[in-house]
Amino acid sequence: MYLVDKAPPLPKEWKETLVKVAPWLVLVFSILSLPALLAIFGLGAFMMPFSYLGGIRYGFNFFIDYLTSAVSIILGFIAIPGLFQRSRKAWYLLYYATLVGAVGNLLTLSLAGLVIGSLLSLYILFQVKEYYK
Repeated sequence: MYLVDKAPPLPKEWKETLVKVAPWLVLVFSILSLPALLAIFGLGAFMMPFSYLGGIRYGFNFFIDYLTSAVSIILGFIAIPGLFQRSRKAWYLLYYATLVGAVGNLLTLSLAGLVIGSLLSLYILFQVKEYYK
């Protein structure tokens, strides 16, 4: 795979730092996204029918963002304990969260988010994969 074999590798010190800091980053960002998650389930559910007033494209994009954000946030919460233990299962959960986000970006035609966000996330994930057993 390109992200493992052919992409320029990160220095070992950076990888170790990323593995040490990753659980804390996911924890902080998960806590910060908690109000958004609550809004997604509360206000978002109320506003979803009104999003279609702007056109089918806006309503569809709102629904896809609604769904993929909720799934990604939940997968991040589930992965936190395993990240502290460096388990492969937690790595896979972050991988799936990234894939869900990539599919959401693809469906909403957010090409910048797809290329920059997803590829950068996948690059970092595959660079540190060896540290998770």
